[in-house]
Amino acid sequence: MPQTPISHENFTREFRETLGMFATGITVVATRAPDGQPIGLTVNSFNSVSLDPPLIVWSLAGNLSCVPVFESCEYYSVNVLAADQDNLSNIFASRSDDKFAGLDVEEGLYGVPLLKGTCARFECRNTLRHAGGDHIVFLSEVVRFDRDETRAPLLFWGGGYQRLAP
Repeated sequence: MPQTPISHENFTREFRETLGMFATGITVVATRAPDGQPIGLTVNSFNSVSLDPPLIVWSLAGNLSCVPVFESCEYYSVNVLAADQDNLSNIFASRSDDKFAGLDVEEGLYGVPLLKGTCARFECRNTLRHAGGDHIVFLSEVVRFDRDETRAPLLFWGGGYQRLAP
């Protein structure tokens, strides 16, 4: 693959588009604000770290207004969206004030919101946070999880939603 020099002005855009060549799952990370209000956002930077102890990692853009809530919460959920849940991905990626309006949500351990109809859910203890450039990296212990093996995941690749082929 030939390497073409990229101007500084185009580097960030080109870097983002190149990262987009790595297919990822789509998750909604959710917790409760100190006042009890559910808060959540779409995240595709989720990954496993360790089986023993059970650890996951994800990152959050440092300029978002929800950063203080996620930095200070003790527990949160990671909801792996199913192939037919791109509408939830769009809702939680929006700037809407009440992303949970009209959603039927279950309550997990310590009151964390759990979305229904997902292919997997992880309930996590907020263990470590680390500055990583323009993001905050969260490394957390999984305390409970469940899955629905009949539901395929929603994927993101090349700037758009994708689905697994049968």
